[in-house]
Amino acid sequence: MTEKRVAVAMSGGVDSSTAAALLKQAGYEVFGIHMQLWSDLALKAKLEENISILERTCRILNIPFHILNLAKEFQSCVIDYFYQEYGLGHTPNPCVFCNRRIKFGRLLEKIQEMGADYLATGHYARIEQAPEGYRLLKASDQSKDQSYFLYTLGQKDLPHLLFPIGSLRKTEVRKLAAKLGLPTSTRPKSQDICFIPNGNSHAFIARGIPPQPGDIVDTEGKVLSRHQGLAHYTIGQRHGLRIAARKPLYVLKLDVASNRLIVGSREQLLRSTLTAHKLSWIAGEAPEDLASITAKIRYKSLEVSVTLYLNNDTARVDFHQPQSAITPGQAIVFYRGEAALGGGIIKE
Repeated sequence: MTEKRVAVAMSGGVDSSTAAALLKQAGYEVFGIHMQLWSDLALKAKLEENISILERTCRILNIPFHILNLAKEFQSCVIDYFYQEYGLGHTPNPCVFCNRRIKFGRLLEKIQEMGADYLATGHYARIEQAPEGYRLLKASDQSKDQSYFLYTLGQKDLPHLLFPIGSLRKTEVRKLAAKLGLPTSTRPKSQDICFIPNGNSHAFIARGIPPQPGDIVDTEGKVLSRHQGLAHYTIGQRHGLRIAARKPLYVLKLDVASNRLIVGSREQLLRSTLTAHKLSWIAGEAPEDLASITAKIRYKSLEVSVTLYLNNDTARVDFHQPQSAITPGQAIVFYRGEAALGGGIIKE
């Protein structure tokens, strides 16, 4: 084969380092690249440990290693967006936005400037070239599938991307890393939001959104307690409400206009429809055939049957079975079989 040059986005975890090893074994000219996205004193030790492990990993694999500082872009594209959405009473998914704007946006541009033909990552997903174009498929290991986070990729992106571990199980990835003696083979799973120290989202949110306490009310408007600021709550939340009630109460709505947190029963969380906007389609346009489509309203939610009604950049989604805790700001992703079709942001 003609030797192709591949940049592997390396986070310091087992998935990306194993991806680099597989590509090296396959005969590609590989180099590792690490995005420096966020500096925080609480994260300093972890960031330094990551760099040390990545340098060791690349020495073992005998591949060059580069660090790319994208902190400015990450602040404007992800952190600012994170605060903006919480300020609107939404619960954003920063990983989706980071993938679109940073990893498969600025990083892809940068590695192409460095002469790379492909950008590879440790995502659990697969890419297939079909007569009608490139398709994004679920991972072979359904329990680790990450296609949900990749729905904004399109036909301009997919020809330049590789997901080397998409056909492997997580256990296989760890075994391969251990066999190669990679220091990442025993590293624990990374935290959900990489820029929040110790997973303390309340403290991080308070940095950018000053707390504005207000009333917690039921669906009839009766005041039950006080909240600490709407940005610290999300639809479906039960704990932390500090309400004495005979039955469990859940957050139903964040009423930003009146600064009220509306709570109710678990049954009141159920909804049969939603509206999504900012749609993105893998094929570059919406599918003409809207039959047999399923959807996920969050990464860990079950995939369920839906009926889609499209109007330009907006979709009304009717669920064949009511869904619990549909949350504005989160992504809804559409599938047909093993193929991800695209998705959008839940508006209401």
